[in-house]
Amino acid sequence: MFLTFDVFGKPMAVLRKNEEWQLFLDSGTGLRSRIYDVVIPADLAESELDKYLADIFHENAKGNQLTVSRIK
Repeated sequence: MFLTFDVFGKPMAVLRKNEEWQLFLDSGTGLRSRIYDVVIPADLAESELDKYLADIFHENAKGNQLTVSRIK
């Protein structure tokens, strides 16, 4: 099951597969492209994903896009 996030205005999805987290850019239409250059630690709890994504992508915060929030 994909977990979706609004990461400073950019839709992203995270999937737990084979004991690891995988990050995707989410088009909003069901198409997702994998982001390979961001590694989410395997032992990171699901409840900590939004904070981790905020730490990694904090440079993208601008204007009224200042938060990372879970969509579903």
